[in-house]
Amino acid sequence: MMTGMSEDREDIAPVLTITRDARATVLEVLANEAESDTLALWLEVNGEANGAYTYDMYFQALSDAAAGDVVQRDDDLPVVVPSAAVERLQGATLDFVTDASGEGGLVIVNPNTPSAPTLSGLESIPEVDLSDPFAQRVVSVLEQQVNPSIASHGGRADLVAVEDSSVYLRLSGGCQGCGMAKATLSQGIEVILREAIPEIANVVDVTDHADGTNPFYQPA
Repeated sequence: MMTGMSEDREDIAPVLTITRDARATVLEVLANEAESDTLALWLEVNGEANGAYTYDMYFQALSDAAAGDVVQRDDDLPVVVPSAAVERLQGATLDFVTDASGEGGLVIVNPNTPSAPTLSGLESIPEVDLSDPFAQRVVSVLEQQVNPSIASHGGRADLVAVEDSSVYLRLSGGCQGCGMAKATLSQGIEVILREAIPEIANVVDVTDHADGTNPFYQPA
């Protein structure tokens, strides 16, 4: 059962799915807490890093849940998702994963990601200074390695702006409006740029993909 503190309804789908192994792990830790019967597992989004959300997970009194917070009861485990995190965590899964060495830990698998900066978000970012050595290195890698690679798809990537160590790119041609543009950026362009220029902190796509007229790939 899930209960929204601001609206007592049981027909709302749970915000978070908790696997059996994850629930067992949390309950084992909870059992060692003082006054464990009054506590809930609280899960909230506390920031962003590398294009994904970061989280804070802790035990706190269930009675502290406020209006707008979501209280989700997973069998005998109460879970509180603060109102500010509900939308960001909708559809996520809390799982317990074991690696090759046998070490395990709780992992949040979340289909939601932070919104990337849009073109309008560039208003406060200075235009790229092509005389800047850092910008020159980025342009050089784009022209010599990236663009020859994506040219086979009719695509092109251009440097729009640089802020600190963040690089803002605009994709065009077959990459504008392409359903695979996100993968091309994260698994192709970003990898090439980071290998050539390790000090790059972020690679951000500011393309208006809605205006793409000739995408190389269109999702069904």
